Amino acid sequence: MKTILVIEDEEFVRANILEILDSMNFGTLGAENGKIGVELAQQHLPDLILCDIKMPELDGYGVLTELRQDPTTATIPFIFLTAKAEVADLRQGMNLGADDYLTKPFRRAELLSAVSVRLEKQAAMQQRYSHEKQELIASLQQVKARLNDSVHYDPLTKLPNQLLLREQFDRIETQAEGGQQPIPILYIGLDRFSRIVETLGHALSDRLIQEVARRLLSCVNPDDTVAHLNGERFAIVQSPFSQNLRPNSLGRDRFANGDGLPCLPLVEHILETMARPFLLDRHEIFMTVSIGIGIYPVHARDIDNLMKRAGAAMSRAQQLGGNQYEFYNPSLTAHAIADLNLETSLRYALERSEFLVYYQPQVELKTGKIAGAEALVRWQHPEKGLVSPGKFIPLAEEIGLIVPIGQWVLETACSQIQQWQARGLFEGRLAINLSIRQFNQPDLVPKLAEILETTGLEPSTLEIEVTESLLVQNIDNTIAKLKAIKALGMTIALDDFGTGYSSLSYLQQFPFDILKIDRCFVRNLPEDRKNAAIATAILQMAHGLNLKVVAEGVETYQELLFLYGQECDTLQGYLFSPPIATSEFETLLRTGKKLKLPETDDYLPSY
Repeated sequence: MKTILVIEDEEFVRANILEILDSMNFGTLGAENGKIGVELAQQHLPDLILCDIKMPELDGYGVLTELRQDPTTATIPFIFLTAKAEVADLRQGMNLGADDYLTKPFRRAELLSAVSVRLEKQAAMQQRYSHEKQELIASLQQVKARLNDSVHYDPLTKLPNQLLLREQFDRIETQAEGGQQPIPILYIGLDRFSRIVETLGHALSDRLIQEVARRLLSCVNPDDTVAHLNGERFAIVQSPFSQNLRPNSLGRDRFANGDGLPCLPLVEHILETMARPFLLDRHEIFMTVSIGIGIYPVHARDIDNLMKRAGAAMSRAQQLGGNQYEFYNPSLTAHAIADLNLETSLRYALERSEFLVYYQPQVELKTGKIAGAEALVRWQHPEKGLVSPGKFIPLAEEIGLIVPIGQWVLETACSQIQQWQARGLFEGRLAINLSIRQFNQPDLVPKLAEILETTGLEPSTLEIEVTESLLVQNIDNTIAKLKAIKALGMTIALDDFGTGYSSLSYLQQFPFDILKIDRCFVRNLPEDRKNAAIATAILQMAHGLNLKVVAEGVETYQELLFLYGQECDTLQGYLFSPPIATSEFETLLRTGKKLKLPETDDYLPSY
């Protein structure tokens, strides 16, 4: 039953209208003045309101104004009752949001016709809204499915990634009778792959990685897990249920060097399979692999240490010439000594001023101008030269040096940017990624405030980047800390979106301003249709949530064309500039280098 509220100060008129509506089986409410009418409307949320204009205290215009300002009553259909028929009066009511007018005196038929028409239109609008809402929900569910798929699978090979490998190992370990059954971990590296990349380029090298993935899958049993770790690195967890092992066959001495282990036939089969030539675009490519083997629970009882030790064994196999396998053995001390020396050097690097800050420009796609930069740490070792960040940053994390290094990067970069601002060279934002250890410092927010005060940098210049893995540790604490950072005036960016623990709920729970699309979803756009669909979905979703989007790792003009056509806000990548030293970045700022933007005719289609 539809309910209609009648707001009319003349009792006779009000009673007459209510009687007519009652006779047509409408639910009715009556109010003798505007103030009571507003209260009844907010309390009962009627389906339609009939309201007189001329009333004491609060007239009809005032009633409509109050109801339209209240979200709960703003969409209720509203018909004015008036003896005033001047055009100006009608226009005033329509401007306030009235749906119709009934001029007094009116007949029963006129009243019921106006009521019927307005209720029918409202029902049609609600039906349309419901349909659009269902379509939006279905669309968001599809986006969520795509993003959740990206959490567990490598986009290049479609194999499980390291996260899913970990989950699979945990599942197998639980079923492995309390550690009584051995679980081999094979760590596989492609020999001399960098030379293949230099010769064939990235596109063919990616296809070669895909072919390697297919061959590895052809070698294993359905219960085994093949994962793509990164670049030219793969791993296999061999399920004990595909090995026909008995619990009492496990012996620490027996398996320390792989004697009698049933994974050896698989290892030898992989070596033979990979030794066969690969044919790619009429190129015959010969490639070998090296395999390191770690055994649970002999070499370690957790996946992280097993992977580390199997990786050390793989490196040893490559040092011995490749195309072979090596079991982990504590006597593999060469890598341990090298790592120890690197760790020792790293502990002194900060006090010896061996660290540098490099800057990678971020370019605004509306103008092509530099809109900011990400600060990245580099280590200039006195003997080894520039040490790969992929090598020293994980080590710094492991030994707890990432916090003082991160503090130094913040202080150095903020000071440098402030100097450039004072000279009129820099007008954008400075993005700095915080490690998990940095973020978890109890005094992080006061430290950030102190750095801003000491360097004189405006808080709005600083953009703090966090990764998805950081978010899941302590959600309430993380939200509180991010809000405290925002309260200082800084912006918050979610880095590498889609590669960790992606969840649409994070975008609603956490106070993000910026979303960074990871380079794995930018690669080969738009030819890679899955990446195109995911990138498009992320952009649409982010913009729908009023978030700015930065695309990382943009290397080709085709990728630029696609992102420009999809109205991405900012790009970062080698297409414009790699990370560069302070002096080189200052030269970019001085010369006003801009990115050449695509012409309108160059736009690529949406996905």
